[in-house]
Amino acid sequence: MPQSLRKYIRREKARIRREVLDLKEQEKLISQLYQKLFKPSKTTSTRFSERKPNIAKRVEVALLGKQDENKRDLQPGDK
Repeated sequence: MPQSLRKYIRREKARIRREVLDLKEQEKLISQLYQKLFKPSKTTSTRFSERKPNIAKRVEVALLGKQDENKRDLQPGDK
């Protein structure tokens, strides 16, 4: 996240906390701030769901490879 955006969020949260005394109202306004800045995008969620099976497949392959390494027969004198 860019430094300018982090600074803006930090200042807005401080302003909300200064001006609003009710804690629930503060949380509501801060969540609205985040929703305004970070609107959920359909393309990112779609891309993630498309990539998720590929990641699971890679993890499975990696785990199977490690299991094969552990199957070799080691004798008590082998190092």
